[in-house]
Amino acid sequence: MAIILGLESSCDETAAALVDDGRRVLAHRLAGQEAAHRPFGGVVPEIAARAHVEALCPLVEAALADAGLRLGDVDAVAATAGPGLIGGVMVGLVTAKALAMAADRPLIAVNHLEGHALSPRLADPGLAFPYLLLLVSGGHCQLLFVAGVGRYRRLATTIDDAAGEAFDKTAKILGLGFPGGPRVEAAARDGDPRAVPLPRPLVGTAEPHFSFAGLKSAVLRAHGTGAYRAEDIAASFQQAVIDCLVDRTARAIAASAGATALVVAGGVAANGGVRAALEALAAAHGLPFVAPPLWLCTDNAAMIAWAGAERFALGHADPLDTPARARWPLDPDAAPARGAGVKA
Repeated sequence: MAIILGLESSCDETAAALVDDGRRVLAHRLAGQEAAHRPFGGVVPEIAARAHVEALCPLVEAALADAGLRLGDVDAVAATAGPGLIGGVMVGLVTAKALAMAADRPLIAVNHLEGHALSPRLADPGLAFPYLLLLVSGGHCQLLFVAGVGRYRRLATTIDDAAGEAFDKTAKILGLGFPGGPRVEAAARDGDPRAVPLPRPLVGTAEPHFSFAGLKSAVLRAHGTGAYRAEDIAASFQQAVIDCLVDRTARAIAASAGATALVVAGGVAANGGVRAALEALAAAHGLPFVAPPLWLCTDNAAMIAWAGAERFALGHADPLDTPARARWPLDPDAAPARGAGVKA
């Protein structure tokens, strides 16, 4: 079996993993940076890049030791080449190039979004192309028709903020701490999702896209009144996000004839309320619902190694002068969405 070494460093998680093409995760090591970024209430790119430099090589060595392998035993080296914070992406990609040169193995430059898009296939061998994917994370919120490896048709994207970003900003507004997504979900368990009147941007409209900037602003205004408990705001905000995701995804299902399943991936896919609502939506449309295990939803190197394995099986490899990219759309031919700050 082919064994792929994968590296991930696109944001604030440094990770190395070894995965084979039989869907076995042979080793996975991850170093988080929560303590370094917590005083700032969010990720500081320079701090993140420096932390990647310090952590990545020891993680690679540890992952190889965990699997009982040497660098020469791997068949290819895969790394996130974008999109993401450019400093961190450069650290991971340059490291992968050096390892590929040292071992005389192919380099596979992986789109971070493709890592998320294909991660459900690592966990579920029965998931076949094509499928409808809701990719929902801190930096991206997209609906994609996944026809195969490297074959993506974007059906919708956010015209301003991503859902995960809105979770993080809501946590900061409410003083819940960092990382925001899990803190909001925890607070929401003790709140009333109907307590605070919040908008559902674009719900019910013919436009296919998402929008969360107005919802985030509404949270700020509600908090500023002092009339609501933080738990009620968190619950109402989370329900508003769920309603937006379900409405937009239902619209995409109607435009996705032939899809084998409804799939969700990305950091927000770890939210229990989001999962439950999407599972119910899939059932209502007679579709299987597929979501990776929670540890595969957030940034990790196993998904990068698996995307590398899928590409390696098709004979793909990338030159050593492949650049790091801050932006890298999965569907470069998609029509531009309206608005500024579009997460392509």
